[in-house]
Amino acid sequence: MLDTLDAAAVRRWCAGGLAAVKRHQGEIDDLNVYPVPDGDTGTNLVLTLTSAQQALAMDLGTLPEDGPTPHGHALRLMARGALLGARGNSGVILSQILRGFADAVAAVPAVRGRELAAALRDATTAAYAAVAQPVEGTLLSVVAAAARAAERADSDDLRAVVRAAAGEAARALARTPEQLPALARAGVVDAGGRGLCLLLDALVEVVTGESPEHPAPAPRATRPPATVVRETGSEEYAYEVQFLLDAGPEAVARLRAELAALGDSLVIVGDGGAGEGTWNVHVHVNDVGAAIEAGVVAGRPHRISVTRFADRAAPVPPVVAADGRAAVVVAAGAGIAELFAGEGATVVPGNPSTGELLDAIRATGAARVVVLPNDPDTQAVASAAAREAHGLGVKVSVVPTRSPVQALAALAVRDPARRFEDDVIAMAEAAGACRYAEVCYASREALTVAGPCRPGDVLALVEGEVHLIGADLADTCAAVVDRMLGGGGELVTLLSGADAPDGLAEAVREHVGRRWPFVEVHAYPGGQPYYPLLVGVE
Repeated sequence: MLDTLDAAAVRRWCAGGLAAVKRHQGEIDDLNVYPVPDGDTGTNLVLTLTSAQQALAMDLGTLPEDGPTPHGHALRLMARGALLGARGNSGVILSQILRGFADAVAAVPAVRGRELAAALRDATTAAYAAVAQPVEGTLLSVVAAAARAAERADSDDLRAVVRAAAGEAARALARTPEQLPALARAGVVDAGGRGLCLLLDALVEVVTGESPEHPAPAPRATRPPATVVRETGSEEYAYEVQFLLDAGPEAVARLRAELAALGDSLVIVGDGGAGEGTWNVHVHVNDVGAAIEAGVVAGRPHRISVTRFADRAAPVPPVVAADGRAAVVVAAGAGIAELFAGEGATVVPGNPSTGELLDAIRATGAARVVVLPNDPDTQAVASAAAREAHGLGVKVSVVPTRSPVQALAALAVRDPARRFEDDVIAMAEAAGACRYAEVCYASREALTVAGPCRPGDVLALVEGEVHLIGADLADTCAAVVDRMLGGGGELVTLLSGADAPDGLAEAVREHVGRRWPFVEVHAYPGGQPYYPLLVGVE
């Protein structure tokens, strides 16, 4: 049992929290508000905490001069790793919870009960500040309840305070359906809040030594091994290694020589700061261990990524305008990615982390970049990456696109003759004027605003809300387009998914031609998962 939270306890907390979320990853993924098959909060939290643990694992145990306390240093490493690895809205909010927690106790000599309560209060403040429009019944409500309980405990006893915080967090999680009607309709609690409860339970275990009686088995992996296109370099090397490195210029110079001897396609770029800074390291090698070991010797590597090459078509290189502008777009689907690349945008695969988006922004070499996230859950990630890029001297504006069809509308109105700020406004207006719909199969039984649905029913969601429930895919697609055009529209964009039956988009195009003869229709193979058809109406 612990009386104070020290650096070793922080490391055990991070490892234990990650292990707990991994065990319940599938369960959290299934806590999906809508009965659509793309719920991945559990996966996002696992990836976020994995990055946090990697940041801690790569630390050599040294403290910067005039830096924080050992426990503060460990918490800041954990928070920084979580930020760079954050995926999805819940991942970003969790990273801000950890940042607020770390900042509150970084200089405190000992973290006892009252200090922990103050840290949870600052964590709550940071979490709410990270959300433009906070909504109760979410992860925010759970962390706020934990902070209130910790303060009410009014004790220096660390064990009593962490038990109070975790217990009240669990009760707050149970109340989330009462606060958020969408959760009540779906019959679930908030997925992000469930993840936070597991993290707080892990802290209780570290502080008190109390272990769960029947730990759940770890789920099977839900994602295939990572693959990447070989953009440059010799076929002799099988792996791409990439990581962020905190080190000084002299150490980086030695690292550059060592990695050059191990492989090719070596790129090391820094953030331009004086003294020790953050560097992005990229190399193609066969000996992955040697490359990572060289980074450990040079400094403090984190957000380590190792990918194997696959035989796929090379991407279109990013285009930087003559005035130093660029666009970064998130795309899930090969066809959609090709459309965006054709518009001169740098394309990032779906569900990116903060660090991956930041890498893409820096890779453009542009001084002004617009980011199109194309998913509500990626907007928070994009905003976090924009804040990080600002610290590196890159001006980034996020246009809050919620669907690829809105991004296509935004890219179509870009005009290099306009000021960058005016161009961003024009793109945002074009995106906002494009209504969007998604058609998919229900993954489970649920009560929606359009009525009850069963697994296998066809769902048509307009602006994220279920509007139609049908039995036939083509008929439901045609019906949702009719409903959208009933409110006006001159241009319809159709993106067929990876699992769409042959002729689906053409059938919808023909239907629009008969029913709405003055409406223009563009149809493209999108290749997106989960959704056989995406629709945009302008």
